[in-house]
Amino acid sequence: MARATRLLAATTLVGLGTSVWLYLDNRALRAELGARPAEAPPRADTTSAETVSATPGDLWRTHEARSAKLPATRPPAQPELPPAPKESRLERRQRRLQEFSAMFGRHDGETEEEYRARIGPMIAAGLAMPRMRVAEYRRVAEERAGVTPEQSKQLDEAFTKVYDDVLDYTNKAVADGLLSPYERNVAGWLEYAGGLGGLLGEAQGQIGQILSPAQMQAMSDAGFEWGEYLGANAPWEKLDAPPPPPR
Repeated sequence: MARATRLLAATTLVGLGTSVWLYLDNRALRAELGARPAEAPPRADTTSAETVSATPGDLWRTHEARSAKLPATRPPAQPELPPAPKESRLERRQRRLQEFSAMFGRHDGETEEEYRARIGPMIAAGLAMPRMRVAEYRRVAEERAGVTPEQSKQLDEAFTKVYDDVLDYTNKAVADGLLSPYERNVAGWLEYAGGLGGLLGEAQGQIGQILSPAQMQAMSDAGFEWGEYLGANAPWEKLDAPPPPPR
């Protein structure tokens, strides 16, 4: 009995102490809240009970009514380019000739040395890939035809003379006006092509003195063409400058 009394007294004392602590803590919190500035009242919820209970049709009509009150806006006008003038075929041919003349013709006051310095690197760059390609074609074709290193060296020596003849012939054609960067001379081009074919025929004869007919046939069967090879490897970047443009 005494033990129960002591237990009850102990629990009552703990409860009383807890109540006192909660009371003091609550009073301190009230004092702290009273010292803070008043906060703005929370914004009322715009969603009313009527809106919540409204049907989808009512919501859509409300949306349309609000949209009708908004000012109508138009997208800004997009800028339009003037229509490109239609170019005829003859006008296009003439424009391309002018572009070719500006690239390969002599500029005002341009010397022959200045012309070569301007045109030479451009021609060499344009022929870089074709020259690499035909060189690989020749290597593969010579392997299939059994061309010896000595024969290949003799071919290179023969081509040196062929290239000199091609340059001399082309320089004369430019000087005589058969080839001109300033005008379209189809008859002159055909005449030049005929003479160039004769030079190629002479080159083929020199090749035939170095390679056997069987070797030449084997290279041809491999898809190799001497005219393509010589045309790509001719030193076109060393051509003389054309005459100044006519006034």
